[in-house]
Amino acid sequence: MAQLRQEVDPGEGGLDGKALDRLDQYVADHVAEGRLPGFLVALSRGGRVAHLTVHGHRDVAAGLPVEADTLWRIYSMTKPVTAVAVLLLVEEGRLSLDDPLERYLPVFAGPRVYVGGSGPDVETRPADGPVLLRHLLTHTAGLTFGFYYSHPVDALYREAGLESSVPPGADLAGTMDVYARLPLQFEPGTQWNYSVASNVLGRVIEVVSGQPLDRFFADRIFRPLGMTDAGFEVTPEQSGRLAELYGETDAGGIEPIPGLPLHGRPRFLSGSGGMVASAHDYHRFMEMLRRGGELDGTRLLSRASVAMMTGNRLPGGADLQSFGAPTHREPYNAGVGFGFNVSVVTDPARTVAPVGLGTFGWSGVATTTFWVDPGRDLTVQFMTQVRPKTLKIFPELKRLVHEAVVG
Repeated sequence: MAQLRQEVDPGEGGLDGKALDRLDQYVADHVAEGRLPGFLVALSRGGRVAHLTVHGHRDVAAGLPVEADTLWRIYSMTKPVTAVAVLLLVEEGRLSLDDPLERYLPVFAGPRVYVGGSGPDVETRPADGPVLLRHLLTHTAGLTFGFYYSHPVDALYREAGLESSVPPGADLAGTMDVYARLPLQFEPGTQWNYSVASNVLGRVIEVVSGQPLDRFFADRIFRPLGMTDAGFEVTPEQSGRLAELYGETDAGGIEPIPGLPLHGRPRFLSGSGGMVASAHDYHRFMEMLRRGGELDGTRLLSRASVAMMTGNRLPGGADLQSFGAPTHREPYNAGVGFGFNVSVVTDPARTVAPVGLGTFGWSGVATTTFWVDPGRDLTVQFMTQVRPKTLKIFPELKRLVHEAVVG
């Protein structure tokens, strides 16, 4: 077990102490109001942790505090790890980003695209071309989630048992059969729609590597980077450090809810959202990306691959607001493009929170988030465990972090 520690004083790291106090107080107020159980926030400059705060509880009922070595369900912060795994195989020449998905998963041959109607009366047509691996990495493949409730194809996902993206009792391979039977929401490459694409990539990784997804991650990413607690399950020795998962109530409080089945190896290995990790683990992952694919003498990816992953890959330099499917055409997506499983700031003047050009990152459904600002040698992570209904703290969190960086 390794634990994240503060390495330098904030001033030495170019951070303003009073601004950091405002940052901590903002989140601590949410804990005092019963909207969060507890949290961890960490800022690093040039690879050195210059601010680390833990506050509140990882388990409210048991009175267990958040600690630096607490383990967190990071959900969709798994997706950037999946992108790195794909790029490892690309660099080895074992697949290409322009390969059609059906080359590795034949069940996806002959995709069809939604035309009109709903339910049993849905109309489809053959897609103009195949789904490519790069479409999956950029969420432009035409796949979706059943929980959107905004398009007839979303309803087809729910009817197929995919409300939570996974048919009950299914494994990764079996789930591909269900996804492949459903029509695409749009022609591949023509819109952005956050989707089950990273689960599909997880299965591609398994087929190409000949290893289960959890083993590939452990052998090729976690061990080389020293991510000692990261994985898809917790051991009996780790279980006492795992934070309880909470859901936001209608009254704005929190209550315990079921989370990922981490006690024992899960049947479904989700490249979309299956990981657990400590702050130390994700710090190592972020720093590898900030340094262009290398950390402490270990080169995981080439600089070119990291640049490809963390640059905007939407056609014509579009942002998520203009290129997104209708459900994503929100103000918070203005000035934000998308790379390979990470968002990328393309126009800071249009973003809802101040952040540097080229900043990339992503969040998880339990209100975890990370971002890397290459221009300021800054990495930030925030960990808590609440599945929100109305809770939205990230814009203010980003504003307060922005204010704290002075050097």
